[in-house]
This record gives sequence, structure tokens and C-alpha cells, in this order.
Amino acid sequence: MTEWYEESFGEDYLLVYKHRDVQGAYEEVHKMINWLKLEQQARVLDLCCGMGRHSLALADAGFRVTGIDLSDVLLREARQMDTENRVEWVHADMRNLPLQGGFDAVVNLFTSFGYFREDGEQLKVLQGIRHMLKPGGSYIIDFMNTSYVTRHLVPHSKRETEGHRIEEFRQIKDGFVQKEIHITDSGSSQKPRIHEERVKLYTREQLSELLQEAGLVVDQVHGGYDEEQYDEQDSPRMIFVGHRPVE
Repeated sequence: MTEWYEESFGEDYLLVYKHRDVQGAYEEVHKMINWLKLEQQARVLDLCCGMGRHSLALADAGFRVTGIDLSDVLLREARQMDTENRVEWVHADMRNLPLQGGFDAVVNLFTSFGYFREDGEQLKVLQGIRHMLKPGGSYIIDFMNTSYVTRHLVPHSKRETEGHRIEEFRQIKDGFVQKEIHITDSGSSQKPRIHEERVKLYTREQLSELLQEAGLVVDQVHGGYDEEQYDEQDSPRMIFVGHRPVE
């Protein structure tokens, strides 16, 4: 059985999420650098790098960057944007990282976590992050705030872009936020192409416990890139900043 994350990050993903801007990535990276206290030439792993917006922004900021993703399509886009070959791009599953480690920092951004049905699979991701970090190295996990998402969920939306009609249906079911995306070419009589996305909902306490079980320390939780403090009710994001302890 093919899982949703093996199918949904293809050509249509580029169409659905083309509105994500590069300038925003640079602003977020500036904030991340302050949180992580990174020095120039630090080694940074962008886990689930997608099209590479943040990887390239990190490289521009003077870091040695590796970007990992499962999607060949998104890695292709990343390589095309990386005209000077500044980033090492790696195709891999986030649960099984084919690298030696020794990174000063690992970042996992824009809810690229919680893809799996079982907590044990998410734990493998966190254990992988710990393994990739050198002792004392720092991490960021940028996750959605469950309380905020639950209260602000938009069940249905639709838009037109570049000759395509995109409809998105959202629901919370069985502890997951689920999205079904219907894409129809304008003027076409064919049935829409349908993609699914599914992310497990975690509270701050639940994710903190998983991080602790993986051997990672939580230092701070921010409510967004423009919010220093996390508020359970009002913060749109839940951004964990922490480190691998020095044994």
C-alpha cells in the first residue's frame, strides 16, 4: 500500500504550493540563526527540504548545507534553483538517513513531521535527528499548533491558478488533520486529480515527551517566526528549539 507522502509531493504539489515565497524563507532563516546561535560555516541539515527555499537561504547566510527529501520532483526543483551547487541534495526517507552525522544543526520546517500513523515512526525521525547532530548541536522542529488548527480549520476552499481549479477539503479525524486536494484543468471534462495529505496532531506536551524519549532537550517553544512566546490558544505555530545534550 502506497502512503500519501509517497505520491503527493509531485508535479501537482508545485502547482498547489507555488505561492510560498523565497523572501519569506530568508526572513525565517534570519530568525532561526538567532535561535540556534550558529557560527559561520556551521553544518546544517534541512530535513524534508522540499524545493530548497530554506536550504538556499541558509547557504546564502554562510552555512554548509545538506538538504534531504523523499520527493525526486521537489529535489529536481531544488537542484535547478541551486545554480552554483552550494547545497548537497540527498534523496532519502526521513526515518532512515544515509549520512554520518556531525551536524551543528538540523531543521525540520513547515510541518514536515507527523506524516506517519504510528508514534513509533515519528520517534524514528526524532532519533534520526539526534543521530545527525553532534553533541551540543541544535535543532528546530516547526510544527502546527494543534489548538489553533482545530479552531481555525477551513473545511473547504477553492481557487484558480494558471488554468487550473484547485479545491481543498479539510477535516480533523482520528487524531489527524486531513486534506484532500482536487485539481481540475480548466475546460477539461476529465475527473479531477485527487491528492491526500495527513498529519498527526500533537499537543506541546505530547511532542515534548517524544523529543525527550528520543534523547533531545527542548530549550524554547515559539508561536511563530514573529512570536517569541508560544500561546496554546492564539499561536499559529509550535516551533521547538532545542539541542542534543553533551554526554
